[in-house]
Amino acid sequence: MQAMRVIAGTARGKNLQALPGEDVTRPTINRVKEAMFSSVQFLVPGARVLDLFAGSGQLGIEALSRGAKSCLFLDQSTEALAVIKANCKAAGVDLQSNIRHGEALAFLANIRGPFDLVLLDPPFHHDLIGQVLPALQEKLAPGGVILAESEREAVLPEQVGALICTKQYFYGKIMVSRYEREEQA
Repeated sequence: MQAMRVIAGTARGKNLQALPGEDVTRPTINRVKEAMFSSVQFLVPGARVLDLFAGSGQLGIEALSRGAKSCLFLDQSTEALAVIKANCKAAGVDLQSNIRHGEALAFLANIRGPFDLVLLDPPFHHDLIGQVLPALQEKLAPGGVILAESEREAVLPEQVGALICTKQYFYGKIMVSRYEREEQA
C-alpha cells in the first residue's frame, strides 16, 4: 500500500493515516485522486463539500487543501472518525471540518445542504452509491458535482431523478462516475 498524502494545495505533501485493512477503509490511490480533483478544479475553491463514507477523510482533506470553504465528513466507524480527526489536524484543516458519526441514508434524511461537491467512496460491492444518490439529489447545489468511486464492474444508474451521470473514468480496477444535477428549464 502506498503512503497516503495530500497532493496539492495548502497541505500538499502531508502524510495521512488510514485504518489497517481494506475491509474498513480502502484509500483512494493518488492517480485516481489527482484525476478526480483535476475534473473539478474550478469548482473546489470556496466549495461546500460532503465526504460521505469518509474513511480516512483524505478526499475531503484534499478538497479543503485546494481551497474548499468547508467539508462535512461522515462515517459510521468510530475508529475511522478518530483517524479523520487526526488527519484534519495534521493537514491544518480542522477548523473548516465538521466530522460526524452516522449511517449515510439516515444522515442524508436529516441534513440540509446544499453541497457544491459530494465525494462518495463507499465500501465496494454493496451498491451503496445507488442507494444514496436519490437522497443526494436534493442536497446538491445548482452547478454542483457528485464524484462516486466504485469498483470498475459496478452497475450504476445513468440517471436518478434530476441527477445525470455525465462522465465515467476508469483506472485499473476503479471507476469514478461524475453526476450533475439537470437544471429545470
